[in-house]
Amino acid sequence: MSVLYENELIKVEIEESEIPWLKIFTQKAYKEFSETPANVKLEIFKALDIIEKEMLYSYKPKKINIASFGNYVPHVHWHVMARFEEDSYFPEPMWGKKQREGTYVLENFNEFTKSIALKLSK
Repeated sequence: MSVLYENELIKVEIEESEIPWLKIFTQKAYKEFSETPANVKLEIFKALDIIEKEMLYSYKPKKINIASFGNYVPHVHWHVMARFEEDSYFPEPMWGKKQREGTYVLENFNEFTKSIALKLSK
């Protein structure tokens, strides 16, 4: 996993996948979202908003999935995924039961991630 962006509060990582999928982590490890300070929560929501809007604009997905689990990694983080009827798991979650051999082709991902990094840096 590669880091796309980071500041003193959060970092955004790229999840290698057939779909656009980014993850937002807090820099300091908090087990639960309720434990994070207000300024960190605001930074997470800012990043979620930027990423979701850019996914909608760049990819026109069927749906955006935003999830926070942390069962294996007890560190507050969020998954942001653009979902398509042609992906291998739709309508199941990406870590669910595979539904088919996906036909979705992820294009322009480098341009998408550059745009995200630029917008997060502002």
